[in-house]
Amino acid sequence: MQKINEMAAPTVVYVSCNPATQARDLALLDEKYRVTKIQPVDMFPHTLHIENVVQLKLK
Repeated sequence: MQKINEMAAPTVVYVSCNPATQARDLALLDEKYRVTKIQPVDMFPHTLHIENVVQLKLK
């Protein structure tokens, strides 16, 4: 997360299958980024997992 903050890309798309680690990482990225979109996606419908896609924009 430190490297992403250092790079300061204008847009970051974060795809995760673990909402707990995604929440932790988003808190670390909050220094330079704001969440602009969130979309859960069921990429594997025969499992209990759901992926989460978050778009972040540089503040």
